[in-house]
Amino acid sequence: MPKWHWPINPEEVPRIVVEPPGPRALEVVRRDEELIMQSFTRWYPLVIARGYGPVVEDVDGNLYIDLNAGIAVANVGHSHPKVVEAVKRQAELFLHYSLTDFYYEVAVKLAEKLASIAPISGSKRVFFTNSGTESVEGVLKIARGYFKGQRPYVIAFMGAFHGRTYGSMSLSASKPVHRRHFSPLVPGVIHVPYPHPVHCPFKASTPEECGEYALAFLEDWVFKRLVDPSEVSLVIIEPVQGEGGYVVPPRNFIRGLRKLTHEHGILFAVDEVQTGFGRTGRWFAVEHFGVEPDLVATAKAIAAGLPLGAIIGRAEVMSLPRGSHANTFGGNPVAAAAALASIEVIEEEGLMQHAEALGEELKKFFLEEVGGRHDVRGLGLMIGVELLDEGGRPAKYLDEVLLKAFKRGVAVIGAGFSTVRVAPPLVIPREMALRAAYIIAEILRGYR
Repeated sequence: MPKWHWPINPEEVPRIVVEPPGPRALEVVRRDEELIMQSFTRWYPLVIARGYGPVVEDVDGNLYIDLNAGIAVANVGHSHPKVVEAVKRQAELFLHYSLTDFYYEVAVKLAEKLASIAPISGSKRVFFTNSGTESVEGVLKIARGYFKGQRPYVIAFMGAFHGRTYGSMSLSASKPVHRRHFSPLVPGVIHVPYPHPVHCPFKASTPEECGEYALAFLEDWVFKRLVDPSEVSLVIIEPVQGEGGYVVPPRNFIRGLRKLTHEHGILFAVDEVQTGFGRTGRWFAVEHFGVEPDLVATAKAIAAGLPLGAIIGRAEVMSLPRGSHANTFGGNPVAAAAALASIEVIEEEGLMQHAEALGEELKKFFLEEVGGRHDVRGLGLMIGVELLDEGGRPAKYLDEVLLKAFKRGVAVIGAGFSTVRVAPPLVIPREMALRAAYIIAEILRGYR
């Protein structure tokens, strides 16, 4: 079970001392809007001052139960003392000395650890990045480079989100706003249907049947009518769609997709940027489906909040020639030290087991409380509650629900078009998680 390391009483959270947003928060928001490009989405005016495990405190002294974890980043909680100590220790040694030109042991130690936990058999290699989108960009280059440009096409999925730089944006198909006005995009990307269990693009009676139709579409319509599979270098997929709505595909689909890539010699990559490092109750979500990828793209939770990402892949695939791919800050020594400490915390405190057990309890709670109207799904502590109207379509009041939760001391955001995204730090105590779930359910009952 996770330990409580932080100097506050978890029983006192949430605590609202000034109606949010308070005066100090509003002042920071005003300055932010004057000086920072507003190209991102803020769900409500939460201005963070500090964090304690699964709790965040705003600049006005309000304490919130954090169901965001900095967008599935703070898996070991905010400012875990073991991570903080590792950062301090490494910062006193050296902050940077580019891994692309020189060597340092902390990066090698982290690569060894990542290779040991990655769900890939045989020899593995690692490439360090600074973010999720950079990891996905690297996967795209590695796949095309592996085939020396002879397989220019890539398969991605409707509803996917892989990032906002050009390669990853070209692979994404979550919302038009991510791509609008930015064409031309990277060529050679083909998007195919994802078997959404609620909004299946085919006339299917079960999620499994939807998965079968999605595989048939890829094989019968794409490979037989659009592009020969011998020209496809890569299939990339989120084992659980994140920004697309916390969508869990049927098991038969992922297994069938892997079989298809094997048959045609196509590399199979999983985007585990949001799903990795214990979030779903396994190191990586693809482990739930019993298949092995060739490449894994990671970031977010790897370093407990410091900018770091990694690509982990089969050694023979991770074979770009010298000078063809590099960066200045990837594998930063301070971030690498934080990552090693974070992985140790996940292991020592049993956070994957906690995520699996608590996730099942939370899903059961939401199903009992609001499941008659809304769809509840997820793996581990990656839970989506999709708000549906009376006709089973995405409801229009997600923003209102999230704002009301914020006002009551629960920090939670959305995904997809109408999904409440529940992704707390994995250190969250059971009682605190259920307290937050009760507040959300009570708000949702007001919309019946």
